[in-house]
Amino acid sequence: MARKPLIAFLGIFRVTAFLLWILLPFRQVIGGGHDYHDALRKSILFFEGQRSGKLPPDQRVKWRSDSALHDGSAVGRDLTGGYYDAGDNIKFGFPMAFTTTLLSWSIIDFGRNMGPELKNAVKAVKWATDYLLKVTAVPNVVYVQLGDAYSDHNCWERPEDMDTMRTVYKIDGSHPGSDVAGETAAALAAASIVFRSRDPAYSRLLLNRAVRVFDFADSHRGAYSNSLHSAVCPFYCDVNGYQDELLWGAVWLHKATRRRRYREYIVKNEVILHAGDTINEFGWDNKHAGINVLISKEVLMGRAEYFESFKHNADGFICSVLPGISHSQVQYSPGGLIFKAGGSNMQHVTSLSFLFLAYSNYLSHANKVVPCGEKTASPALLKQLAKRQVDYILGDNPLRMSYMVGYGPRYPRRIHHRGSSLPSVQAHPARIRCKEGSRYFLSPNANPNVHVGAVVGGPNVTDAFPDSRPLFQESEPTTYINAPLVGLLAYFSAHP
Repeated sequence: MARKPLIAFLGIFRVTAFLLWILLPFRQVIGGGHDYHDALRKSILFFEGQRSGKLPPDQRVKWRSDSALHDGSAVGRDLTGGYYDAGDNIKFGFPMAFTTTLLSWSIIDFGRNMGPELKNAVKAVKWATDYLLKVTAVPNVVYVQLGDAYSDHNCWERPEDMDTMRTVYKIDGSHPGSDVAGETAAALAAASIVFRSRDPAYSRLLLNRAVRVFDFADSHRGAYSNSLHSAVCPFYCDVNGYQDELLWGAVWLHKATRRRRYREYIVKNEVILHAGDTINEFGWDNKHAGINVLISKEVLMGRAEYFESFKHNADGFICSVLPGISHSQVQYSPGGLIFKAGGSNMQHVTSLSFLFLAYSNYLSHANKVVPCGEKTASPALLKQLAKRQVDYILGDNPLRMSYMVGYGPRYPRRIHHRGSSLPSVQAHPARIRCKEGSRYFLSPNANPNVHVGAVVGGPNVTDAFPDSRPLFQESEPTTYINAPLVGLLAYFSAHP
């Protein structure tokens, strides 16, 4: 499915081309601009279409119904709820936790720009954290996956009809998974900040659980893809190692608690846990660029000189991905889209653009710029880079196509998504069994259920997009594409 390790890709551009790329972007949307608030609303609505479990009375995506109501029964636990990560019916804990962290970060940094959509963004976080609390309820255990991916991927079924194996996979003291546990601790800690003033008791519950899960991750070190290789690989295999998730978890706990122990942990383990490695990567498997940008905020505020090396790394990240810099570590398509090899490219576009925007704000408050050899990257330039990527997603591209379903006059109609491509339970009450769904999968017709707000994997390096359901790398949406996009759209809805 749409899950590949992040792979750096070399792209060299001339400075003159870079200036033209910045100054002469495509303006191909009717009316010459975008309704960022409408896109924000839709990007959050998408999460309701990904819900698993018993749906609430205020559910707005009406083509979805209750699903996976017995998850966890095999181990005597209630593990219902949470999100399906993409177009299948598995609950993968690693990307779900990362999604939760990035949704929370979006609210922390840009919630003030969300207007009436803030309440829906907070609900999207809580749907995830309620589930993360369930899977971490037993000390020194994290239930990290619900469902057998091979069995699920052999079928094309609505989540409401699922009859595939709902196997429960866990990590524990004998079968460690510091990567998924570290990310889960980060998610719980970040979300505790979201709920600090909104629901103090719930915030304390999240934070206390984050502390416990992080201690488990740190004291039982190892990669979950070693413990559970046959279940999680090649879907969400931890290729990058677990060390970055330990730092990531500690950074969010430091931000949430201000406790000295986490500051000392970060400083002590910076080299041991390879904080300076692959500084230009950020996604569900690699947190390095995010770690460095998040910590740099404190350095730029002048209150954490002991983290100065992380700011150096963050500056290096910016310089390594700028077009126009020799040895740029990302490629740009002819139409200006960030491109990294490996599939589901929009995950790179939204996560890296989120870091551009977050870091530009931190730099602005400190009146700083990023030195890149003979050039400098100003906060305004970073915002422009982020906005260019968002505008590409929304339709400023050679195909004049929005890659967000339901936004604009032209968008993907045949997304790789079971619930969207099969008729809803309301339209077709009879069960559609495993192989009976194949004719819908192979159909050239548009999906009957428009999954509003879903952002697909996107075009290839030549800006071509086939809009074909079987080509999942291009046509499958994921929660971790949308999570950072929520923050980007919030900002640009207030600063178009």
